Amino acid sequence: MSISAEGLPPIMPAARHVDEQREQSAERPPLPLVWISLATITALLFLWSLASSYTLVSPLFLPSPVAVYQALRSLAVTGFVDATLAEHVGASLLRIFGALAVALVVGVPAGLAIGASRVGKGILDPIVEFLRPLPPLAYLPLVIIWLGIGEASKIAVIALAMLPPVILSTATGVRSASADHVNAARSFGASRLQVLRHVIVPSALPSILTGTRIALGAGWSTLVAAELVAATRGLGFMIQSAAQFLVTDVVIAGIVVIAAVAFLFELAARLIERWLVPWATRR
Repeated sequence: MSISAEGLPPIMPAARHVDEQREQSAERPPLPLVWISLATITALLFLWSLASSYTLVSPLFLPSPVAVYQALRSLAVTGFVDATLAEHVGASLLRIFGALAVALVVGVPAGLAIGASRVGKGILDPIVEFLRPLPPLAYLPLVIIWLGIGEASKIAVIALAMLPPVILSTATGVRSASADHVNAARSFGASRLQVLRHVIVPSALPSILTGTRIALGAGWSTLVAAELVAATRGLGFMIQSAAQFLVTDVVIAGIVVIAAVAFLFELAARLIERWLVPWATRR
């Protein structure tokens, strides 16, 4: 008994149609990430505006985006608590850069010692593991007792928050150095110092830069706590002062400024990383 093929459905045209759709979808370029991010920000601003327009949340707790924009303009022109926005940003940047310099000067050699020496690991690793999980507010009173209420205590608190990411990233970069490269340098008569300088440090540089980026994030999150202590200027001080008087638009404006400055720093760090270690960014 035979079955005629004339009664079967046309399978081949349908399969060809599916293949054409797949080819068209493959040729169509994907939507850029920038457009996706902009669409997300626009949607969030729309929901924020909607909530403030229909008074779903009291303006005392959630001012409208227009009110926050006006607060930013007022901060830039007239300022808040006897300082303009630029002066607050400048004070915070000095503390962040000062703390980052201390963290790099102390953290990079410590990370090299942990990664390259058993003795260094035995001495420094317990200190790093003790310091790493501590929140900044836990050791802030002790830092004030030791260093007073001046700029040194603020920079020290931020630097202590930045140290563990720098040390751990540097140590990880040292351990990831190629053993073949190290052995090749030694076979050509390179000393331990030369191997460290010309082989291990360049191999660890991508990890050091990554640790620096993480440390900047930790520094910004610690800034508000550091500026609680006898500060007269700074973004954290401005936010805390506005919160005490329920000036919510200034609080949100300060948060937006911190996020914008931190984002610009992140972009700058990525550009520096592409310039210094282009081989690492292409992996």
